[in-house]
Amino acid sequence: MSEAAGPGELARLRELVRTFVDERDWDQFHTPKNLSSALAVEAAELLEHFQWLQHGRIEELGDEKLVQVRHEMADVLVYLVRLADKLDVDLMAAVEEKMLLNRAKYPADKVRGDARKYYEYKDV
Repeated sequence: MSEAAGPGELARLRELVRTFVDERDWDQFHTPKNLSSALAVEAAELLEHFQWLQHGRIEELGDEKLVQVRHEMADVLVYLVRLADKLDVDLMAAVEEKMLLNRAKYPADKVRGDARKYYEYKDV
C-alpha cells in the first residue's frame, strides 16, 4: 500500500489474502492463535535484518537487504490483516480508536521530542 492508499485499500488487501488462502485450503490452519504466532515470527524476521546495524537507517541496508526487509514487512502485514479478518476487526477503526487513547496518554505539548513512556513524565 502506498502512503496515498485510501480506505478501500485494506479491504482490497483482505480480499487478496483471502483468495490466496482459499486457493490453498489453508483457512483450517488460520486460527487466531496460529496467526498471532506467525505474526510474531515474521516480526522477529523483520527485526533480524536490523539486529547488528549501528542505527538501522535505510542507508545501512543497501538495495538487496532493503528488498528482503520489504518482503518481511509484507509478511507482517499479511498476517495482521488475516488475523483482523478472522477476528472481524476493522483495522482502520482500531487504529483511530488507539490514536485517541494515545493522544490522551501522550499530549503533544508535554512529550514533543521526548521518547519516554507516558508514566515516566506524567507528574513532571
